Amino acid sequence: MNRLLAIQDVAEQLSISVKTVYTMCNQRRIPFVKVGRLLRFDAATMEEWVRKQAVNPLPVNRL
Repeated sequence: MNRLLAIQDVAEQLSISVKTVYTMCNQRRIPFVKVGRLLRFDAATMEEWVRKQAVNPLPVNRL
């Protein structure tokens, strides 16, 4: 079974505050699972989500 992360774990991994993670969840900008009243995050899903957030550099135009 995949490991579920607590909100504090996700905040630490992303180097953002817990409040920011809550805000992102409220705005549905980050994938999460509700377990009763608690928010949990699937570790594999979070890794994939982080990879998808990457911004690739633009090609350099040679003049």
